Amino acid sequence: MSDENPPIEPGGTPETGPEPGKGGMLPVHPDALRADREAAGPDAVRQPADTPAPQPKRTLGQAFLDELWADNAFTVTLLAIVLAAIVGAVLMVLGDEPTRQQWAYFFYQPGKTLSASWDLVSSAYGNMFKGSIIDPDSFNRWIWGVDNVTWQRVMYPISETLTFAAPLIFTGLASALPFRAGLFNIGGQGQAIMGAIGGATVGFAFSAPGATAWILSTLAGALFGALYGLIVGVLKARTGAHEVIVTIMMNYIALLFLGWYILQKGIHDPNRPDAISKPVHPQAMFPKIFGPTATDAGLRANLGIVLALLAAWGVSWLLRRGTFGFELRAVGYNQDAARTAGMSVGLTLALTMGLAGALAGLGGVTMVHGDARALSADVVGQIGFNGILVALLGRVKPWGVVWAGLLFGAMTAGGLRMQADPGISTELVTVIQALIVMFVAAPMLVKAIFRLRKSPSSAAHVGLAQG
Repeated sequence: MSDENPPIEPGGTPETGPEPGKGGMLPVHPDALRADREAAGPDAVRQPADTPAPQPKRTLGQAFLDELWADNAFTVTLLAIVLAAIVGAVLMVLGDEPTRQQWAYFFYQPGKTLSASWDLVSSAYGNMFKGSIIDPDSFNRWIWGVDNVTWQRVMYPISETLTFAAPLIFTGLASALPFRAGLFNIGGQGQAIMGAIGGATVGFAFSAPGATAWILSTLAGALFGALYGLIVGVLKARTGAHEVIVTIMMNYIALLFLGWYILQKGIHDPNRPDAISKPVHPQAMFPKIFGPTATDAGLRANLGIVLALLAAWGVSWLLRRGTFGFELRAVGYNQDAARTAGMSVGLTLALTMGLAGALAGLGGVTMVHGDARALSADVVGQIGFNGILVALLGRVKPWGVVWAGLLFGAMTAGGLRMQADPGISTELVTVIQALIVMFVAAPMLVKAIFRLRKSPSSAAHVGLAQG
């Protein structure tokens, strides 16, 4: 095309240009285009007009600030704990009669009313901290050598937290692992009972020197729990029986079997009139992690917490690195796709429930060989059901379960200290635990209350998944 004949734009002529209302563009003379190309140079890269400008890479500090008030898992969980603590504080005020009566004079004495409420709540939560982490008064007296306070007394709250947390970590893992395979294990309670039965039976039936006794008892408890969980897995794989119904029924079977087993000749303690078994041999008890004299000082923390941490590490490695862990997650995502890929879905489900039963059985062993020393009707307490809450709070991730178990263990240990205040009961701790899980299970509620923005990292994950 020559310079004398410029291009004609739609809706116009060479003389008049585009007509108004025709939507055309003004003509660009070729000399102007040629001048622009020469100024840009031969190596210029032509960018499409709609290409967005590259975004600068975020620094570590910027990423932290962006995630600090976003709807990521950590922030939502932390704010759920805060919300539960606030609701718990309201319940404390409503449950304490003097403080509740003071609120009748709120508009007459607002400062006194708020002060009384603050004193009650701060004292209760302060006692929870002192009973679960450390008592600052005891620590200061130990540091300055006052009143002959020993380091064992300073470590007592942490020891109690670790003691309560160990079985919860085991049963939390027993609920979290099947969830990754698409199963809901409600039978942690029954599996823990069977593990306690197996471990205690070996513990008081055989006496072995050194660490052999507690090692054999631990293996027996894991085996009993694994076999009890394997029954559920086989029924699920072979008949399609729903694991929730089966595990609930097997919880009752295990509980009733425990009551019958304790009263049998050779199992029942002949020196006791109540329903309790013979005590396990001292060699079968778990060693105390604070030293052999820890029992005399009241420090109950034992090897169970170490085994629980090792179990969490093992489950984490299995899910991330192990072949069986890959198959487990694949079955949890899509059973049909896993079956098409050549995986044995039924075998994976059965082994998953067996492994979950072994973990719950170790929780039962920890209860008996850690402190209980003998079988009784309530030897495992409610660790199986509480393990479900721990798994949900930990978002069914192994290390999340560890932190959730430590939190619940601290709340349980601190709840005993909270009773020092009149009007505060340990049942309040259970309410707070339930509220934490409820708020974690309803993240949209937490986001709406605190007006959390969208997390950049979660948006990136969604983009990668869609891309």
